[in-house]
Amino acid sequence: MDSSLWIVVAVVLALVVAGYAAVLLVRVFRARRLLLDAGVPLQSKALFWTAVVYTVSPVDLIPDPVYLDDVGVLLLALRALYSAAARSRAGREELKG
Repeated sequence: MDSSLWIVVAVVLALVVAGYAAVLLVRVFRARRLLLDAGVPLQSKALFWTAVVYTVSPVDLIPDPVYLDDVGVLLLALRALYSAAARSRAGREELKG
Protein backbone atom coordinates (compact mmCIF):
# COMPACT_ATOMS: atom_id res chain seq x y z
CA MET A 1 0.00 0.00 0.00
CA ASP A 2 1.17 3.49 -0.65
CA SER A 3 1.69 6.09 2.05
CA SER A 4 -1.30 8.23 1.07
CA LEU A 5 -3.69 5.40 1.95
CA TRP A 6 -2.08 5.04 5.38
CA ILE A 7 -2.39 8.77 5.94
CA VAL A 8 -6.11 8.65 5.08
CA VAL A 9 -6.62 5.68 7.41
CA ALA A 10 -4.75 7.47 10.20
CA VAL A 11 -6.80 10.66 9.74
CA VAL A 12 -10.10 8.74 9.74
CA LEU A 13 -9.04 6.83 12.85
CA ALA A 14 -8.02 10.07 14.58
CA LEU A 15 -11.39 11.64 13.75
CA VAL A 16 -13.27 8.64 15.13
CA VAL A 17 -11.25 8.74 18.35
CA ALA A 18 -11.81 12.50 18.62
CA GLY A 19 -15.56 11.95 18.19
CA TYR A 20 -15.65 9.37 20.95
CA ALA A 21 -13.59 11.66 23.19
CA ALA A 22 -16.06 14.51 22.58
CA VAL A 23 -19.01 12.28 23.50
CA LEU A 24 -17.20 11.14 26.65
CA LEU A 25 -16.44 14.74 27.61
CA VAL A 26 -20.12 15.68 27.24
CA ARG A 27 -21.11 12.72 29.43
CA VAL A 28 -18.61 13.77 32.09
CA PHE A 29 -19.98 17.32 32.16
CA ARG A 30 -23.55 16.03 32.39
CA ALA A 31 -22.52 13.91 35.37
CA ARG A 32 -21.85 17.08 37.39
CA ARG A 33 -25.52 17.37 38.28
CA LEU A 34 -25.57 13.76 39.53
CA LEU A 35 -22.62 14.46 41.79
CA LEU A 36 -24.67 17.11 43.57
CA ASP A 37 -27.73 14.86 43.94
CA ALA A 38 -28.12 13.82 47.58
CA GLY A 39 -29.86 10.57 46.62
CA VAL A 40 -26.90 9.16 44.69
CA PRO A 41 -24.78 6.98 46.99
CA LEU A 42 -21.41 8.34 48.08
CA GLN A 43 -19.74 5.16 46.85
CA SER A 44 -20.78 5.89 43.25
CA LYS A 45 -19.61 9.48 43.52
CA ALA A 46 -16.25 8.36 44.94
CA LEU A 47 -15.87 5.80 42.14
CA PHE A 48 -16.42 8.55 39.58
CA TRP A 49 -13.81 10.85 41.15
CA THR A 50 -11.35 7.96 41.44
CA ALA A 51 -11.80 7.29 37.72
CA VAL A 52 -11.22 10.97 36.91
CA VAL A 53 -8.01 10.96 38.98
CA TYR A 54 -6.87 7.76 37.24
CA THR A 55 -7.60 9.29 33.85
CA VAL A 56 -5.42 12.34 34.45
CA SER A 57 -2.69 10.54 36.41
CA PRO A 58 0.53 9.51 34.70
CA VAL A 59 0.26 5.95 36.11
CA ASP A 60 -1.48 3.63 33.63
CA LEU A 61 -2.13 -0.06 33.12
CA ILE A 62 -1.41 0.39 29.41
CA PRO A 63 1.26 2.89 28.29
CA ASP A 64 0.01 6.40 27.54
CA PRO A 65 -0.07 6.45 23.72
CA VAL A 66 -3.03 4.07 24.10
CA TYR A 67 -5.78 5.67 26.20
CA LEU A 68 -8.09 2.64 26.17
CA ASP A 69 -7.61 1.89 29.86
CA ASP A 70 -8.30 5.51 30.84
CA VAL A 71 -11.42 5.70 28.72
CA GLY A 72 -12.61 2.28 29.87
CA VAL A 73 -12.25 3.13 33.56
CA LEU A 74 -14.04 6.44 33.07
CA LEU A 75 -16.87 4.84 31.09
CA LEU A 76 -17.39 2.16 33.76
CA ALA A 77 -17.49 4.82 36.47
CA LEU A 78 -19.99 6.89 34.48
CA ARG A 79 -22.17 3.82 33.92
CA ALA A 80 -22.11 3.06 37.65
CA LEU A 81 -22.96 6.68 38.50
CA TYR A 82 -25.88 6.81 36.05
CA SER A 83 -27.30 3.47 37.22
CA ALA A 84 -27.02 4.53 40.87
CA ALA A 85 -28.84 7.77 40.02
CA ALA A 86 -31.57 5.82 38.22
CA ARG A 87 -32.03 3.51 41.22
CA SER A 88 -32.15 6.54 43.48
CA ARG A 89 -34.81 8.21 41.33
CA ALA A 90 -36.85 4.99 41.19
CA GLY A 91 -36.71 4.71 44.96
CA ARG A 92 -37.86 8.31 45.41
CA GLU A 93 -40.71 7.82 42.94
CA GLU A 94 -41.77 4.69 44.77
CA LEU A 95 -41.90 6.58 48.05
CA LYS A 96 -43.99 9.35 46.49
CA GLY A 97 -46.40 7.03 44.72
